[in-house]
Amino acid sequence: MPKAADEKQPIQIERTFDAPIERVWNAISSKDDMKQWYFEFAEFKPEVGFEFQFWGGTEDKKYLHLCRVTAAVPNKKLAYTWRYDGFEGNSLVIFELSPEGKKTKLRFSHTGLETFPQNDPNFARESFAEGWNHIINKSLKEFVEAVS
Repeated sequence: MPKAADEKQPIQIERTFDAPIERVWNAISSKDDMKQWYFEFAEFKPEVGFEFQFWGGTEDKKYLHLCRVTAAVPNKKLAYTWRYDGFEGNSLVIFELSPEGKKTKLRFSHTGLETFPQNDPNFARESFAEGWNHIINKSLKEFVEAVS
């Protein structure tokens, strides 16, 4: 059953942005920057142990996301757990940054997707892949590469 094996594969995206590392770090770690390309948080701090939540989902169904920062190394790495209120499962989102001259390489991964309810199409790996591809390759790219 190849589909079952595919469901356990993490979402991984690697991309180089035409932006300095500080700009990309601020985009993924500043509440004010994040609301412009990602999600809006009542509060966010890139500090290990900091808990935050936000609403997201489709027009038809919204989910309360519950997250806790597990790693925060300025200009290098930000990681947090990602789960949903009222649903089983727990996953991990990781942003790793490295400089490439005046550009920034991002290695992104979202692991543990198989722990979410598999009978809900909103928790399907394809749904996550589509969402993260849009968030990283369009929204984040346009935000960090915009001329200030």
